[in-house]
Amino acid sequence: MFEIVFLIFVSIYFLQIVVFLVGLKKKFPQLSDEELPSASLIVAAKNEEENIYRCLESLASLEYPDNKLEIIIVNDHSTDNTQKIIDSFISDKKIFKCITPEKEIGHLKGKANAIANGILVSKSEIILTTDADCAVTKTWAKTIASYYQKDVAIVNGFTNQLESNIFGAMQSKDFLYLLSVASGTINLGKPLSCIGNNMSYRRSVYDEIGGYEKIPFSVTEDFKLLMAVYELKKYKIIYPLDKKALITSIPCKNIKSLYLQKKRWGIGGLDSDIIGFAVMASGFAAHIGIILLPIFISQVTVSVTALKIFVDYLFLRIIHKELDLKLKLSHFLIFEIYFVIYVVLLPFIVLLNPNVKWKGREFKRKS
Repeated sequence: MFEIVFLIFVSIYFLQIVVFLVGLKKKFPQLSDEELPSASLIVAAKNEEENIYRCLESLASLEYPDNKLEIIIVNDHSTDNTQKIIDSFISDKKIFKCITPEKEIGHLKGKANAIANGILVSKSEIILTTDADCAVTKTWAKTIASYYQKDVAIVNGFTNQLESNIFGAMQSKDFLYLLSVASGTINLGKPLSCIGNNMSYRRSVYDEIGGYEKIPFSVTEDFKLLMAVYELKKYKIIYPLDKKALITSIPCKNIKSLYLQKKRWGIGGLDSDIIGFAVMASGFAAHIGIILLPIFISQVTVSVTALKIFVDYLFLRIIHKELDLKLKLSHFLIFEIYFVIYVVLLPFIVLLNPNVKWKGREFKRKS
């Protein structure tokens, strides 16, 4: 009986991967450099003295038509040397501006409030956001902006992570896997998730939904914004698989910070609809089958497990090839072990304690 159930769930999992790939392969028209709209790039930073210089240096190298790009750094009341580093770097660069949030807008706190304050002083048609622990490619801003045809409201991009060790590589594979699911579903017209460190939206549409302050509180505010725009049913939301729009972030340093990150994402996932829960449930079922493999070991269960792992490898290999990244077998295998474990444990962690500690702040989920 177990063999049949396991085979069914892995088959569903495989079919989902095929669907994701169909969405990932979609191509979208782009504007020429001469047609690019004006853009405001906003970065929220809180106690990022270790990372902010790397971010600023990459932003200063961005290619964009003259007088069409402004970069707004929002220092979210840092208590370390973040402000000094920002001031020193941008002192001779007119394209940059740094502000400190003067007020809490509505119910907003933390990063969402910082971004909202940045948007208030921005002047451009397109809003781009990334994080202070990220480095962008020179072509990032203009590639993202080039997808803004008149009916497009949101354009998302891919993020990987530095792979200086196997712990970082494991997290990078996980990022790319999850963002590939997000991209595939968004491009097929059913948004399930996104990530704010490589996100952009049309300013007029942001204003139309009332901004972050009109969106119910969430520990994953970017997903809430995505869904608010989606619910308008008036605009396109796209997620191109484009290596020229790739961003590289810093992985979590240790198990504790990774645990808090995963928990925050898991709690944000509680806002999903039935399709989102169905996707998560199929992954949970397939992975718990692997956890139970030693109890129900047989030729069939071992073969089905091998198939699932092979499918994951092919999926990630396709993504890496499109983004011009390398996929080492050793990195994939450690990711696969990590993937199986956290997918099974995360639902229990989230349901037992749906509160989040992040960036020195504690957030309580409202029932």
